[in-house]
Amino acid sequence: MNHKGVDFTVTTTATPGIWKWQFRIGDEVKSGKTETRISLLAIRRVQLRIDRELKKARGSPLRSSTDMLAQK
Repeated sequence: MNHKGVDFTVTTTATPGIWKWQFRIGDEVKSGKTETRISLLAIRRVQLRIDRELKKARGSPLRSSTDMLAQK
């Protein structure tokens, strides 16, 4: 599967409700497990993780509400 240009896999495990996932951004491979009975939810969780990792890779820091007030 592909999300925002990042190929990823989500596979079942021997344990019902446990899904293994893996993706690569640049040279870094991320992998893990998630627990859910619904395959689409497992996929969505990996997509959200990819979004977080892409944001970190771009180096865009999160702005706090005080930062936004200081700019006004």
